[in-house]
Amino acid sequence: MPIFSLLRTALLSTVVSMLLVAGTTAQAETKAALDMSSKEALNQLIASVPAARTLSEKAIAVLVFPSITKAGFMVGGQFGDGVLWQNGKPTAYYNTSGASFGLQAGAQTYGYAMFFMKESALKSLEKADGFEVGVGPSVVVVDQGMGASHTTTTLQDDIYAFVFGQKGLMAGVGIQGNKITKITK
Repeated sequence: MPIFSLLRTALLSTVVSMLLVAGTTAQAETKAALDMSSKEALNQLIASVPAARTLSEKAIAVLVFPSITKAGFMVGGQFGDGVLWQNGKPTAYYNTSGASFGLQAGAQTYGYAMFFMKESALKSLEKADGFEVGVGPSVVVVDQGMGASHTTTTLQDDIYAFVFGQKGLMAGVGIQGNKITKITK
């Protein structure tokens, strides 16, 4: 038991340190750097995933979080900043954050992009004091297999999300329950 306690304390210290360093880095990221990293992530997603390319042609806006940090040991958290793109221009900035509880350990980074297909879904994001994914407009997380078999006639939901660039030691990733809040950059 003492070894488990020591390992748990060491892992918890590591996770907290990573969160503090990543949080400081995320806050220090400039508007220009965030614009550039989110545009690069979006361009790479569109170039490599046919469904993302199809959706980008029909979407009224795309919210891109190029790097989200997720870490935890029993209790976890995740956070990251993103850019809302409309007509190829950055129009607003958002933060995503979330907490989780359960059997989990490790740290991971990933990104995600949300393609807003309907004006009503975009208005929900703009008027809400914090938009909670999974509450309100329907959000469909698209995986590679699903993305290969959909066209603009079969894609009829409010928002489509793609998770990309996963790196780290967490077993899985999802965006359910994340809160998205508008920020000033």
